[in-house]
Amino acid sequence: MGGMNSTETPRNYLFALTDAGGTVPPEIGVARRLADRGHRVRVLAEASMEDQVLRAGAQFLSWHGGVTGELRDWGRQSPLSIARGTVDHMIAGPARNQARDTTQALCSVPAEQVVTSFFALGAMIAAEARQIPFDVLMPNVYALQAKGMPPMGTGMKPARGALGLLRDRLVGAATAHMIDRYALERINALRLDYELAPIATTWEQVRRARRQLILTSEAFDFPAELPDSARDVGPILDDPVWASDKPWTPPAGDAPLVLVAMSSTFQNQAACLQRVADALGTLPVRGLVTVGPAIAPEAIRAPANVSVMASAPHREVLSQARLVVTHGGHGTVIKALAAGLPLVILHHGRDQADNAVRVTERGAGAAVSRRASAATIAKAITAILGTPEYRQAAEQLGGVVAQDAANNTLLTELED
Repeated sequence: MGGMNSTETPRNYLFALTDAGGTVPPEIGVARRLADRGHRVRVLAEASMEDQVLRAGAQFLSWHGGVTGELRDWGRQSPLSIARGTVDHMIAGPARNQARDTTQALCSVPAEQVVTSFFALGAMIAAEARQIPFDVLMPNVYALQAKGMPPMGTGMKPARGALGLLRDRLVGAATAHMIDRYALERINALRLDYELAPIATTWEQVRRARRQLILTSEAFDFPAELPDSARDVGPILDDPVWASDKPWTPPAGDAPLVLVAMSSTFQNQAACLQRVADALGTLPVRGLVTVGPAIAPEAIRAPANVSVMASAPHREVLSQARLVVTHGGHGTVIKALAAGLPLVILHHGRDQADNAVRVTERGAGAAVSRRASAATIAKAITAILGTPEYRQAAEQLGGVVAQDAANNTLLTELED
């Protein structure tokens, strides 16, 4: 990114970000792009993000107190328990501290604009109370209810006909009600403390943003009637700092290279990773398993044709790979598609089933149960590698994704 033109005036941006694993690289990437343009960027974030913020050229400010640490949604069974855990950990639980810290940061150094993570409702309330415009980052597919958009977290295909639209309304209302059940009273109490009127639903706080900036390709998401404030600005393909500069060597040989990349946060994925490694061990391929910071490399027993590493620069690996096996996080999926690679997705939860159905509906890969046997996983990998149509579909969709990333309209929206 080049610097600003001499006629442009640097602006003060305050980011309020939460560490949700895969959302961190694209959100830090937004801050970096503004800093590269010569703007003054401060980032309120968790201590785990300090190095990444500083390397992006921004000033780091730490959240004080609040709920931090691992979101153990993988250990919960019922939708209600998942909703409550998410609210306590990411939405209402940290909101009061977020509002306080954001207010203090704005009092210390005024900002013309606040940019927040999707779950940083406390920061949104603080910005709204001080009448400062705020934008919300969505580093995945569109997360709120919209006509034509399947409810988030369900992995549903697009609705067909009146019954399909009714399905979306009912399921969407039910999932929103679960969040409201545990969050809305606490969010409205906080709004009252900041002399703001109550809201009817929790997600209305997000809808009050000046912009909802969707960090994906419009071609990847399903078509829907989005609100005027929502913008598909294109994906951010940045690798995480902890992987971007790591040396790596491809496994020996010239067999097709398969990259395995699961979640950067703990989702109890070690057993799944082991079955994937075992599957690769039965195939005429080279496997590169990157376990990320949540799993120790030595926890995975590697067959002779498989290398296991803590991390590797995915941008470089993807240029040599033929296939990606993943949990279905948006960052990994969108980067694989941008490289023209088909996928085998073993989704674990969160938004991963939603990403998987967008891949399979376009014929760019296959979805397999995270509990599938090594033999079933091997069968899926063999089918994808042996069927040119998967690669062709991935290249077709990925070409648009890569173009949207290159022609990202993010800065235009933020500097408007």
